[in-house]
Amino acid sequence: MKSSRDLLSRSALAFSCLLLLGASGGAQEAVEVSIKDHRFQPAEVRAPADKPITLVVKNLDSTPEEFESKGLRVEKIIAGASTVALRIRPLAAGRYRFFGDYHEDTAQGYLVVE
Repeated sequence: MKSSRDLLSRSALAFSCLLLLGASGGAQEAVEVSIKDHRFQPAEVRAPADKPITLVVKNLDSTPEEFESKGLRVEKIIAGASTVALRIRPLAAGRYRFFGDYHEDTAQGYLVVE
C-alpha cells in the first residue's frame, strides 16, 4: 500500500510536469483559482476564447469540496489540502459559473472567457 506521502509526491511531480508542458508553447494555458474558507479566490478568473485551458483548483481548506459547473461540464471532488488540474475544452466568449457543491452558499465563482 502506498503511503500518503508517496501519493502526495507523485501528485506534485505530475502537477510539475503539467506546468512544464504548459510552458513549452502551443500547450494549454493554465488558469488558477483557490478555495479558502469555503470561498473561491479570486471569485472571477479570465481565459482566452476558443482555446483549451487547464483550470488549476487548489483546495487550501482541510475539508473536501466538490467543484461543479454545468456550463464547463465539470464535476470533481477535491480533497482538502490538495490541487487538481481540470482540462477545459475550447469555449466561446461568455461568463461560466462554477461553485462548490458542498458550500454553494459561499463557494461561487465565474470563468470569464474573452
